Amino acid sequence: MTRPRVGWKVAWPAAAALGVLSSLNFDPVSLPFAMVVGVAGLVWLARALDGASKRVVAVTGLLYGLGFMGPCIWWMNAVSAGAYIGLFVAEALFFVPIMLALRAATRLRWWPLWGAGVWVAGEWARGRFPFTGFPWGRLAHTSIDTPFAPYARLVAMPGTSAVLFLVAALLVVVVVGPGRRARIGAAAGVIALTVVGAVLPTGIAGSDGTRQVALVQGNVPGVFLTWPRGEILDLHLAETERLADAVAAGTVPRPDMVLWPENATDIDPYHDAVTRGRIESLSARIGAPILVGGLFDGPTVDTAYNSGVVWTADGPGERYDKLKPVPFGEYVPFRKQAGSVVGRLARDIPRDMLAGDEPGALTIGDTRIGDTICYDIAYDDVTRRAVDGGAQMIVVQTSNAAFTGTSQPEQQWDISRLRAIETGRWVVVPSTNGITGVVDPSGRSVERAPLHEPALVNTQVTLASGRTPALVIGRYLEWLLVATGVGAWWLGTRRRKEAGPL
Repeated sequence: MTRPRVGWKVAWPAAAALGVLSSLNFDPVSLPFAMVVGVAGLVWLARALDGASKRVVAVTGLLYGLGFMGPCIWWMNAVSAGAYIGLFVAEALFFVPIMLALRAATRLRWWPLWGAGVWVAGEWARGRFPFTGFPWGRLAHTSIDTPFAPYARLVAMPGTSAVLFLVAALLVVVVVGPGRRARIGAAAGVIALTVVGAVLPTGIAGSDGTRQVALVQGNVPGVFLTWPRGEILDLHLAETERLADAVAAGTVPRPDMVLWPENATDIDPYHDAVTRGRIESLSARIGAPILVGGLFDGPTVDTAYNSGVVWTADGPGERYDKLKPVPFGEYVPFRKQAGSVVGRLARDIPRDMLAGDEPGALTIGDTRIGDTICYDIAYDDVTRRAVDGGAQMIVVQTSNAAFTGTSQPEQQWDISRLRAIETGRWVVVPSTNGITGVVDPSGRSVERAPLHEPALVNTQVTLASGRTPALVIGRYLEWLLVATGVGAWWLGTRRRKEAGPL
């Protein structure tokens, strides 16, 4: 296959533009298949830069990463401009090795398959480093509301990213293939992957009865640390009291559980008798346990836990401590050194939130739920571990108040919808101010509360008893793809002749 040749004067602006195009696949634009086209263009550049220096290729990858991550996570400016710049630049740097590995992979026979491994390996690294990583803006995330979304149930998120990369790579062959036969074969491959995705099943992974679930949205605009102590708790107690009144009046069904969002209480009920009494009294009135989201004291005065606690009229029960607290958002790595550079860190994050070590599989009433907290839902292992622990439905306790008016809540909502498909479970999302809602196992938004106002959602969900293929093979498939990507880089860099035809 004859390769095109381009220099840096073409490659660098093209890479930046392709990155921006890829970002348009995500909210607020939500342009379908924009990232597939953007990745196809990047693959074409990788082939066209086969004879270029490593520096040219590395800068090409960096410019794609900057063009992609900059617009995609623009919402981080709601935290601070410094946090936004630091995060999107750090994420963009991952595309330097990704681009170098892609160029190497395109030298190999059957390079689209090798390239799929490279892309998944890059996403694997982004989702784990530094600290706990940042698995946002994955190629798999763009599959929602397309024929490719059902792949999440079959091959999990990593496999879905691989499928979409294959589509992108095959599109390159369709356009610039070495011959008519190769172009026809590549077009047939794109059609086959699309048709298979469209007919793959979605839905509940083994129906196991139903439960009535109530979600409470207290409405907390702005950063919770700026609110007077106790006011956030009062808002969620008020909405829960409204629910209790409606249940007593017979106007709504009695729920089997009441779910509060992340940070629903800013007073630790373990140590405040009044707060504890108010929660227990409401649980008794409704006749159902309450999943209380809040900040709870850690082992020292300068530490805390971001947790969900099952609370009944008899007191606290099982508890989930967030597995993936956000660096520089919920805790400060290298606090002393970082504080000397950015003085506001000590004020905005006075306590470091500690990571939990147990999955969010909790028993609430007679139901086993998989609790996740905000960004947790973006991590494959968090939901997988919860389901392994017996979770029959997934709960996403979230507090997006700091991102009011940005695209972050919708982006997270789409990830939650994909998790529903992947796990074959209903996903329910109690949020402080939106998006509060319910997703069925096909990824359909069943119900959403109004944004930025106090609200209740009281709905029936079906419990799951089985595991989807994605939950069975997902982690092993990811390991295989990562190994393929590393192998492609190693083999491609040692190949002296161009790869043969596809």
